[in-house]
Amino acid sequence: MNPLNRRAMLRTSGATSALLALSPFTGLSSFARGAEAASDSLPMQLYKSLSDEQRTNICLAVDHRRRHFISNWWYVNPEHRIHTTFNGDQQELIGTIFESLHSPEHRDAVNKQVKSDLMGKIGNTPSIGFFGTPQDDDFEFIYTGHHVTRRCNAHSDKGHGFGGAPIFYGNFAGNFHETKDHPGNPYWYQGLIFNEFVQALDGRQQKDALISANPRSEKPKLVILKKKREWTGLSCATLSQDQKNLLLETMRKMMATFRDGDIAATIESIKSRNIIDELYVSYYDGKYDIGSDKVWDTWQIEGPNMVWYFRGEPHIHAYFHLNA
Repeated sequence: MNPLNRRAMLRTSGATSALLALSPFTGLSSFARGAEAASDSLPMQLYKSLSDEQRTNICLAVDHRRRHFISNWWYVNPEHRIHTTFNGDQQELIGTIFESLHSPEHRDAVNKQVKSDLMGKIGNTPSIGFFGTPQDDDFEFIYTGHHVTRRCNAHSDKGHGFGGAPIFYGNFAGNFHETKDHPGNPYWYQGLIFNEFVQALDGRQQKDALISANPRSEKPKLVILKKKREWTGLSCATLSQDQKNLLLETMRKMMATFRDGDIAATIESIKSRNIIDELYVSYYDGKYDIGSDKVWDTWQIEGPNMVWYFRGEPHIHAYFHLNA
């Protein structure tokens, strides 16, 4: 029996069964099991499995305007969701691809987040797509939905960073308005790691980084806007070399959700292009410091080529965009 059908039999409610089938799964799909020795990546296996109608519905031009769009809740192909567009084996392969984009240590938590953010409604099912074709070097697979945007180069399973386009992750694990410890949120570990970096700054540096104003807008065109001048916060060019190294290591640790190849490629790009010296670090007080405990819930690391915006109030939304 197909694993998808076995899972569907676990529930009698139609909506619940459908939602269960849409959640990412642990383990290889039947496509992947049958091609373990093949050279095709998992996204390429999915692409080759598509019918002509499916390709027409979900494959977009390599330079389509949606390629650089980002929001906390959007669908790259809103009329063609996973449950309406793909057969059981394809759905399972999509789940396998999604899991492969994350480190083994974080997969269970990310899967739980995506499932919980369906909020029990089949209408919230994610949507996937491709930008370009296998003839394009930057052929891309993308997975979008509520609190999730992931992407990868579709040619390889090893990970090459995020292709110069933005990703998004977020969640409210319990209440919409989270308390200061963000209980159950799979991404709050990043906030704790960021705050460890803050504690390594001296008093003057911490004062320079603290902002008593509203953070950036979350409107899609503004949330990843990279300014060319007039930044606020602490200039990383003024950090000691040890502090610069610590910031780089902080970013590496905060990326632990993702697979090793994407982390390594992203960090190497930041290092090789000397992006650290371009960056400014800031964090926000007032209502953005939940519980007024000076464990900063909202922060950003930004410069002319990179934006990492982490908003912890009322719950976690995070955007990362590094220019290619």
